[in-house]
Amino acid sequence: MSTAIEERPVLAEQPSVSNSKYKKIILDLFESGIEEDHIVLRVDHEDLHFGDMSVEPRVVVNVRNSEPFFQNMLADGNLGLAESYMDEDFDIEKGQIYDLLIVLLKARLEEKIRNNPSQVAAILWIRFRNLLRGRYKNVQSHYDTGDDLFESFLDSHMTYSCGYKKSDHDSLEQLQINKFDRICQKLDLKEGDTLLDIGCGYGGMLIHAVQNYGVKGTGITISKHHCKLAQDRVKELGLSDRLKIEFASHKEIKGKFDKIVSIGMMEHLTRPDYRTYIRNISNALSEDGMGLIHTIGCNTSKNHHDPFIQKYVFPGSGQPKLSEITHNLEQEKLAILDVENIVRHYMHTGLEWLSRFKENVDKLDKSKYDKQFLRMWEYYLNCVVAGGAATDGSVYHVLFNKNARADFRLHRI
Repeated sequence: MSTAIEERPVLAEQPSVSNSKYKKIILDLFESGIEEDHIVLRVDHEDLHFGDMSVEPRVVVNVRNSEPFFQNMLADGNLGLAESYMDEDFDIEKGQIYDLLIVLLKARLEEKIRNNPSQVAAILWIRFRNLLRGRYKNVQSHYDTGDDLFESFLDSHMTYSCGYKKSDHDSLEQLQINKFDRICQKLDLKEGDTLLDIGCGYGGMLIHAVQNYGVKGTGITISKHHCKLAQDRVKELGLSDRLKIEFASHKEIKGKFDKIVSIGMMEHLTRPDYRTYIRNISNALSEDGMGLIHTIGCNTSKNHHDPFIQKYVFPGSGQPKLSEITHNLEQEKLAILDVENIVRHYMHTGLEWLSRFKENVDKLDKSKYDKQFLRMWEYYLNCVVAGGAATDGSVYHVLFNKNARADFRLHRI
C-alpha cells in the first residue's frame, strides 16, 4: 500500500468579509502576542512584521494561499497550520518551521484566543461549517510507514525516543548512548542483574546494558516486526545466551527481575490501563528490585492532546501527568526515588532527526511516500524540536523501587 494522506475536502469559498475577519484576528493576535522575536509574514505581496523589530527576523513565512492559511490556523491551531503546510499554502523563506512554532508557543496565542469570546465564537463558527461539509471525517491518515522511513532519520539502534545531550558535539548516536547509559546508572545495574525492558522496540537499550553492564536481558514487544528484527540483531551480535526478545505485552510477563525499564510506552496506553501496567511491573520486580519509566508526559493541570499528532502521527496516544504516574506507583507500594524531566533534550534529539531526514528524504521511494506525506513528516519532526524547546510538556524519568527500606545512593545521577 502506498503511503498517502487521505484527501481532505477543500474549504468552501466564503464571503471576502469573513476571510478578512479571520485574517484580522490572526494578525491582531500576532501583533499583541509576539514580543521576544521578530517574524515576517509575506501575505499578498506585503511584508507584515511582528515582535521585536530591532533584531533580524527569526523566520520569514511566505503565505501563498492566505484564505485557507488564516482559516485553518484560527480554527485548528497546530493541526490547521500543519495541514496548510502539507497543502503548500505556505513555505518558510528564512529560518525553519520550528522557529515559527517556537515563536507561536512562546506567545501562548491559544490562551489569548480562549480568553476572547468573539474569537472563540469565530472559531466555533468555522468548525461548525467544516463539520457540515465533512472536513472532520476520516481524521486518521492511512499510511503504511516502513523501516526505510525510520532509517532515514533514526540512529543505528533505531531508537525512537528522546536522547540525552551531554556535549555540544554529541551526534544522534551519542545522544541515544547517553540516554541508555544514564538509565543504566540510575537503575544501578550490576553484572549478573536480570533486566526486563517492556516495549523494547529494536532492543537498543537492552543491547547496550548487556554489552556494557554485564546484565542478563529480556525484552518484550507487541510488534511482531520489531520482535523479529530485534531477535535478528541479538543473534548477529552473539548475545543470544544473555539476551532474549519475546513477543508479549506487559500483561504477559513471566518471572521476576532485578531491574525493569520501560521507554516510550506508557504514553501509548489508555488511562484505564495505567494501573494494570504499573501493577504488572510491581509483580515482576524482585523484592529488592528497581524500575524506571521513561515517558512523554503532561506538565499542566489539563491534558490537551495536540490534534495534529493525534490525527497523523500517534492516533490514540496520550501524555500521562506526573501525578497519575506517582499515584499508581504509590497504590502498588512502589517507592519513588527520583523524578527528572529531560524534555529540553528532545529539542536536540529532534534537531538531529530533522537534519538526517532532510539529508535522506530524496532517497525515499516517491511512489510509496507522496509529497504531502513527506511534508507532513517534516512538519512533525519540526514539532518535536519546537516541543522540546518551548512546550510545557515533559519527558519524565521516574525511578522507583520495591523496597522503600533498601539502601540507595546519596547523590542523584
